[in-house]
Amino acid sequence: MRYRTIGHNTVSAIGLGAMPLSIEHRPDEARAVATIHAALDAGVTLIDTADSYHWHAGEAGHNEELIARALAGYGGDTSDVLVATKGGRGRPGDGSWTVTATPAHLKRAAELSAKRLGVDAIGLYQLHKPDPAVPWAESVGALRGLLDAGTIRAAGISNVTCDQILEAHRILGDGLVSVQNQYSPVIRDSEPELRLSTRLGLAFLPWSPLGGISRSSLDGPSGPASTGAASSAFHRIAAERDVSPQQVTLAWLLARSPAVIPVPGAGRPASVTDSAGATELTLSAEELARLEA
Repeated sequence: MRYRTIGHNTVSAIGLGAMPLSIEHRPDEARAVATIHAALDAGVTLIDTADSYHWHAGEAGHNEELIARALAGYGGDTSDVLVATKGGRGRPGDGSWTVTATPAHLKRAAELSAKRLGVDAIGLYQLHKPDPAVPWAESVGALRGLLDAGTIRAAGISNVTCDQILEAHRILGDGLVSVQNQYSPVIRDSEPELRLSTRLGLAFLPWSPLGGISRSSLDGPSGPASTGAASSAFHRIAAERDVSPQQVTLAWLLARSPAVIPVPGAGRPASVTDSAGATELTLSAEELARLEA
């Protein structure tokens, strides 16, 4: 396992996105816990969650509570595991997502998340999404208040623009340690935010990092196929290296910037074990050029 930094924390270069373990079509708890334990066995020390990662109404915090139980039952040392959670979104239970980032909501949400995770202070707390009904400075100011109160040890922001990153950095200073935006081989809209995060010394945590990289015709006739030149290049290099296309994708992401720490989702042990193996794959300059072509 290779390692990178988020603020004062050293974490595995690949994290676990735990959302699939709690939302629609989630696995049973035994498999979910086995998936988290497989991540820990593979050396993963960053687990990404949110209070809104649940399926049905009235289940807020389902994923946080699941992670807390899995860590408690692991049987090994988990003191170096950073659980990063988020607040500011909700799920009414009909499949939709809401946004509420008022200071009062974020304060209460963080306190409840800490309780569910069983910690005195949350290692990394991220504002899940800007609320168009609330001035950005007020939402970020709530994170400042949580830092000052000791409810959280570090703050992050998600689904943000460069201007929002700069304003949050002015308000939070060294308390801001991460940016979490969607970023993958087929969705690169956040390239400016990645460059800015790198310049500011902020960790950049791509969510849905494997988006668009599924099966292709190179994998055989069955399964949903990825399309497009980018997907084909990732699959061809995977076949040449005798690794999964997902590993090639994660290795490509790690090569984008030392700030990048992908958090691919997983719903079964084999998936997270494969993802963790990407830290052992170093792509050559020629392969990176082919992936950029």
